Formats: sequence, structure tokens, C-alpha cells
Amino acid sequence: MSEPRETIQLPEPVSAGDRSLEELLQQRRSVRDYQDAALPLADISQLLWAAQGITHTSGLRTAPSAGALYPLELYVVAGNVAGLAAGVYHYRADGHRLTRVHGGDQRKPLAQAALAQTWVGDAAAVVVFAAVYDRTTCKYGQRGVRYVHMEVGHAAQNLFLQAEALGLATVVVGAFRDDEVAGVLQLPADVRPLALMPVGRL
Repeated sequence: MSEPRETIQLPEPVSAGDRSLEELLQQRRSVRDYQDAALPLADISQLLWAAQGITHTSGLRTAPSAGALYPLELYVVAGNVAGLAAGVYHYRADGHRLTRVHGGDQRKPLAQAALAQTWVGDAAAVVVFAAVYDRTTCKYGQRGVRYVHMEVGHAAQNLFLQAEALGLATVVVGAFRDDEVAGVLQLPADVRPLALMPVGRL
């Protein structure tokens, strides 16, 4: 019987900011160069909420999902986050919390799995978007694969705009060896990685 995993309650996200959506859209850019500076846990909390946070008592989230089936699973590879030990964490939208998968700074191994893209290892943290395809294909068949990929785009853009609102930098990385990323994160067999988003200070 496996031991219960450590749970970290995330700071409460905020739902109002002082910059307009139009301004964020105008300024959003893909950035691959980050300062060697820690991110506060509150910023990680806000980014995860923007990507997959629950916004309604019925369980609806910040990003649309075909059939409200929510196949996405988000992981955080933390290396330089104040108040969060280096390691791999699984985001649980229910309760807005993290569960620790395993410890140790996994940014460099993740960068190697991402075809040696050094900025993946340089970021303070990396948000990994993964999915359980069966949650969607069980209803929509093979067409559901397309819906899952559309959903990743919605959620990633939410995170992109939230990063801009926080004065942070990020980029979407799609070039990586799936099995190696799954190994670094110790993903369950039915969870497939789809995108990486390294995040750091400008």
C-alpha cells in the first residue's frame, strides 16, 4: 500500500487585476531567457488557477473542455520557488492544492528530455500540461483527441496571459521526447505529456 503523498495548500488565487485583457494581449511574447530569481508560491498558485482553476460550484474551470470532461492534468517541476521544495508536483484543481510526486530538482533532466532546450532548465519552474485521453475519447471517440489538443491550447493561453499580468515570462515548448518527460515526472501510464511551459522572471 502506497504512502499518502504530501499535500501543499496553495494561496488563494485572485480574480481581479489592474491590467486590461487588451493590454495583456498586446504585450504577450514568447520568452526563453529568465533571471536566476525565485518565484513566490502565490505566483505558481495564480498560474495554475488561470490554466485549470475551478470557477463554479458545478466544477467548471477557467478553460473550456469538451463535454466538461477535463482530461488535462497539470504538473509543476519546481526548482526555485520560495516556500516550495524542489521537486515534481501534481496540481489538484479540487481544493486548489499540490501533491508531491517526488523530490529533487528535475529541471535539468526535463531540459534534456526537451531536446536540450536549456531555457527549460533555467526557468524557476516548469508547468507541464498532460492529458488522460480516455476521459474525452470515451464519449467522442477518436475525434476526442482533437478536442484534448484544443483544450491544451485554451489552458496554455490562459497561463500565458496570467504570466504577463504577473510580470513573468514564459513560452510553450512542444519539442520533447514524450517517454523521457513521462519518466522525469513519473507519470501514470495513462497520462501523456503534451506541452511544457517554463516560467521565470524577465
